[in-house]
Amino acid sequence: MGRIHLNLRTYQLRPGLLLWLLALLWPLTTGTLTARPHPRQIPAPEEGNAASSLNFQLSPAARQAYAELLKLRTAPARALLRPEQQRAAGSAGTLLVADCLDFAELMITQDARRYEPLIDAQDERLAQLEKSPEQTALRAYAAAEIRLHQAAAQVAFQHELQGAWSMRQAYAGMLQVVRRYPNYLPARKTLGMMQFFIGSLPEGYRWFLKLLGLPGSVEAGLQNLRAAAQQPNDFQPEAQIMLALVEETYYKKKEQAVQLATGWAARQPDNLLFSYLVISLNKRQHHTEAALAAYRARPTGAGYLPVAYLHHMAADLYLYQGHYAASERANLVFLRDFQGQHYRKDAAFKLYLACWLRGDNAAAELYRRQIPTAGRTVVEEDTYAQRFYEGQQPLNAHLTRARLQIDGGYYREALSTLNAFQETPRTLLRDRIEAPYRRARAWQGLGRLDSARLLYRQTMAVAGNAPYYFAPQSALQLGYLYQAEGQKSTARYYFQKVLAYPKHEYKNSTDAKAKVALQELD
Repeated sequence: MGRIHLNLRTYQLRPGLLLWLLALLWPLTTGTLTARPHPRQIPAPEEGNAASSLNFQLSPAARQAYAELLKLRTAPARALLRPEQQRAAGSAGTLLVADCLDFAELMITQDARRYEPLIDAQDERLAQLEKSPEQTALRAYAAAEIRLHQAAAQVAFQHELQGAWSMRQAYAGMLQVVRRYPNYLPARKTLGMMQFFIGSLPEGYRWFLKLLGLPGSVEAGLQNLRAAAQQPNDFQPEAQIMLALVEETYYKKKEQAVQLATGWAARQPDNLLFSYLVISLNKRQHHTEAALAAYRARPTGAGYLPVAYLHHMAADLYLYQGHYAASERANLVFLRDFQGQHYRKDAAFKLYLACWLRGDNAAAELYRRQIPTAGRTVVEEDTYAQRFYEGQQPLNAHLTRARLQIDGGYYREALSTLNAFQETPRTLLRDRIEAPYRRARAWQGLGRLDSARLLYRQTMAVAGNAPYYFAPQSALQLGYLYQAEGQKSTARYYFQKVLAYPKHEYKNSTDAKAKVALQELD
């Protein structure tokens, strides 16, 4: 299971693995299921009948505690839930919200000391639900959701076999809830999430899914997610966030996602999760100033769960702007405060870049030497940093600075930087491939699509099957460009070309996007 564990856990939505809400996605590619129902066998919710499950809602106290948790205010959430735990300790809603609190703290802090106590508490909660006299959708949903949390925790902390078994139970349990209570929308939220991400797995994992008998359907997953996002229910905000992230990542609805998150944050300025989404989505859309403004305006103070990853994102944003000292400070805060093992190699690499680009070669070398001993190679960014260290090929300063400027949305500045790049007979193959790719990205960002297409094709021609991500990313962007113009056959050619490239730094996430795009064309 070692290789599968490493690769499958890199297949994520990109806004950040460390937030609890997004961490729900971690185990979705490691589960099993005995039955293989076709999506049409699941009854559709009756239009307008969400209220038919009103007796399956959270209690007012549990709902208030959950609302505070969605703000990442775990201390106030626990205080609100405490009277409910004394009054109705074994109720399904109380057990579920208590588990969400423990799970959130584990997945955000990545503190390994919390792992065993959480697993023990989850086993006890599941035993209580098994004995509970409640015969409601909420009880069945809570059991499946807690089992899903357990699967996520087990996979995150390298207990993959246990995670696979927990995932089997969670999937089967959630499917049963949807069949028995077709109008209970929270179960459609979680089932839809699982269906979508399993259905969008790259073809290279089909043997694994076939072995486990695990079904998935992008179409059915979207239908269930949309049902839960569009109609009122206790967990509607969760469904809305998941749907927005899916559509932003796989269906290029970028600005819509930014606008949604910005609106949520404006309505709840004390919500740290919404602030995180505004920062992350603006960063992904190359809106550096907006992302940094949201970072500086994020709610802080007593009661909020510390989210160290925010500082790692800020370090990237400062790096894009060329504020190297600020970037270094932010990443040092991240490394000091973060309890987990992910993004540590990436942070060391970014610390190297910040010092190297400002001309402090001695400090840069110290950070470079930290890469092999920092954290683990699970997420793609850490794998990239490790490959940089092992490759021992010097970076080109012009290409590196241009890459950062493009990531920050500074396209004209990037083109100016690229003008200083001069290719010679001694130029590395990697740099000869990267140069046209960076120019293509800059021209695409400026809306000069003809120039971008020409340079993307040039990148692919120079690259051949070299083990770098520039050519497959060029093919992916060409597919999107032709898809937007309605040239489906040409778009299909380039998306298929993406899947044909052999191993490269971002193959899992790049292949997943191409696969979803192909399904959309079909």
